[in-house]
Amino acid sequence: MITYRYYQSGDEQQIVDLWNRSLWKDPITSKRFRNLVLLDANFDPKGLRLAFSEERLVGCFYAVRRLLPMMGADLEPDNGWIPFFFVDETYQGDGIGGKLLQEAIDFLKINGRKYVFFASYAPNYIMPGIDEEAYPEAYQFLLSQGFDKLYSPIAMDRNLVTFKLADEIKDLIKQREIEGYSFTLAEDKDLYDVIQFANHTFNPDWGRAIREGVLQGLPLERILVAREKENVVGFCIYGGYEGVPDRFGPFGVDPNQQGKGLGKILLNLCLQQMKAESLHGAWFLWTGEKTSAGYLYKKTGFEITRSFHVMKKELNKKK
Repeated sequence: MITYRYYQSGDEQQIVDLWNRSLWKDPITSKRFRNLVLLDANFDPKGLRLAFSEERLVGCFYAVRRLLPMMGADLEPDNGWIPFFFVDETYQGDGIGGKLLQEAIDFLKINGRKYVFFASYAPNYIMPGIDEEAYPEAYQFLLSQGFDKLYSPIAMDRNLVTFKLADEIKDLIKQREIEGYSFTLAEDKDLYDVIQFANHTFNPDWGRAIREGVLQGLPLERILVAREKENVVGFCIYGGYEGVPDRFGPFGVDPNQQGKGLGKILLNLCLQQMKAESLHGAWFLWTGEKTSAGYLYKKTGFEITRSFHVMKKELNKKK
């Protein structure tokens, strides 16, 4: 007999164990589960839905809505997210996933949500979306449950062993410096400007990543800043997410400054800085393959390592 309930204290180890048996490409530690889920300011135990066969955990769906705004007072009241889900392999096909999903959706509906996304949740997203190659059954399940594919971000990696700062980049830096641009490692005086630039030019999650990264010990020399005279026009960081040093990003340049190679300069200087720390690789989880950033990464030696689908379901849509 399968019983259903929401998270209670003491469930953590079974959740982590089943997670690691189910999501082979995205394993997690107890510490990461604690930090990304239990300590998330938006965590509500009633959104973490569990299925048990007697005392054994056999399924898990996590639904979350925003309780703490990313910026200002915006709680995105229409939106909810499912950052992860999994069902024990031996129990798949028994309707457990459908039941848990419905409970997760009911939780979001009760809290006034109109849409649910898999899995583009910030600040503590586990993965950008569903990896169809790694989890084909899960992708088909979402489609069968009324989720639509919105877009497909990619993850990329770059081996740094062969990286070399090219003369072309050095010459470009000199040219831009003559024009009044500067490219420096961050200092305390840069932090407010860079965080505000990230918040307003891109999205509040990027500003949060910088602010919380520094609070959690991110060295300032892992933040690179581009300025035109006194104005911040670009930045990139590494080691900002979960303290993983070879995780690159976020990274952005003022859209009004495109065409000047500022992104190319920042990216190459950042990779050089990473190599100087004896890091052997750089990777990130999310970019658009056909975007200007995607093309820049490819030209700089990054290779696609994973693809994801961001999915969306309208909760009140009539069938």
